[in-house]
Amino acid sequence: MSKRNTQQRRHQILALLNDAGEASVEQLARQFETSEVTIRKDLTAMENHGLLLRRHGGAIPVPRELVVEEAPSEVKRAIGRAAAALIPDHHRIVIDYGRTTAAMIPELERKRGLVVMTNSLHVANALRELENEPTLLMTGGTWDPHFEAFQGRVAEQVLRGYDFDRAFIGADGIDLERGTCTFNEQIGLSRVMAEVAREVVVLAESSKVGRRIPNLELPWEQVNMLVTDSGLDENTRRQLESLGVRVICAEVSAHA
Repeated sequence: MSKRNTQQRRHQILALLNDAGEASVEQLARQFETSEVTIRKDLTAMENHGLLLRRHGGAIPVPRELVVEEAPSEVKRAIGRAAAALIPDHHRIVIDYGRTTAAMIPELERKRGLVVMTNSLHVANALRELENEPTLLMTGGTWDPHFEAFQGRVAEQVLRGYDFDRAFIGADGIDLERGTCTFNEQIGLSRVMAEVAREVVVLAESSKVGRRIPNLELPWEQVNMLVTDSGLDENTRRQLESLGVRVICAEVSAHA
């Protein structure tokens, strides 16, 4: 029997737990016709998202009043889908920290043979939840608790030891004159990511276009593509394309 879609299976596991009150790894593996290793990975991922509580040999549901919703917005998910569609099997990519870049990760489920480097523990943990788990590389460096990412010279030095097909980098603002900008004053790592990749893809919601922030991250000459949402107006799109940037506008579901 072919593998069930991971997200569908996890949804069904949650429904089963809420109905039965508990379930063992052995029981779930038998019911979903998969390995106990896969089920343990499912339960760990779901616990990390606050959807259940692990117990010895299985899991129990979390009381609904304690569940914290941390799912990305539909706009971020749409951008993540569009960005992931750019990645073929066996690609070597680097992913910067950020919620929009992290929204790509579930869409990599069916990609095979990926090599992924990141400076974000959140991105790394999400990658480890994928059944087709990619080869994962971490930059290391100085931990920045505010941005929940590694920064600094050590991380930059590690990055320079590799080359990548694409870099996926977020942005706090899109300055139409200068480039992408950020609240983070440590911009060196993103620039090194851009240096070591053949193409640079920026992920940002259309609401961030025109937002001017003092810290310039990537000038337009370093950006190959911008993946945003369909809220971007046509005049702004043409202006960005005149700078040599390919613009991809992801359609956002009307049911968000």
